Amino acid sequence: MQKGVLALAAVAAFWTLPALAQTVTIPQDVFLTTQGEGQYLAKDLLLGAKVHNAEGQIIGDIEDLILNADNQVQGVVMGVGGFAGFGEKRVGISLAALQIKNDNGIVTVSLPQATKEVLDALAPFERKQPAKSLVDRAIEKAKELSDKGSVTAKEAYDKAKPALEKAYEDVKTQAGPALEKAQEATKDAYEAAKKALEKPAETPAPATEATPPATTTPPAEKAPETPPATTPPPAAP
Repeated sequence: MQKGVLALAAVAAFWTLPALAQTVTIPQDVFLTTQGEGQYLAKDLLLGAKVHNAEGQIIGDIEDLILNADNQVQGVVMGVGGFAGFGEKRVGISLAALQIKNDNGIVTVSLPQATKEVLDALAPFERKQPAKSLVDRAIEKAKELSDKGSVTAKEAYDKAKPALEKAYEDVKTQAGPALEKAQEATKDAYEAAKKALEKPAETPAPATEATPPATTTPPAEKAPETPPATTPPPAAP
């Protein structure tokens, strides 16, 4: 129960952390707080978008953007052919050649000039700089994690400590009576169970009336024996 109270206090404290942040002056003309009218996000419109031909069939998907020296998007790299990413060819397409329509939130990207014959005859897009290797990406990721974790746990705790203590006291004040009541109920249940276990079991009372002896049937009287019949002697001649 107490662990649950502490957990609630910690959650409440983290909700109040933004209030602990110091007032910072935000530089002007640097950050964008909202998407403006006529603006779109690359992941919502271009990156990963399916490209259709004149007949409405999907011929490929956009995998990357081509930027100029002024960081303006000039084209896209589209993967065509292959199966499940294998044997796929990447071709470059001018951004102006893509037809992008947004009908009631449904975005459709099409390239009417991309027939099967044209795509088969196109040479693969050639990049001037090699792609980053897995080792390079791993090094960048490790540095990213290190930089993001530059604020130590102790510093974070020191900043959150006042809010944690206040939240704990608030929760303790509200939940204190409920905790005491639950403890008393648990104690009463324990005492009742203890008394029930200590009470001796009752033994059955002995019988008061004697059981009458079992009666036996007397044996039948033996009939007197009949003497054997005698044969009279024969008459004299």
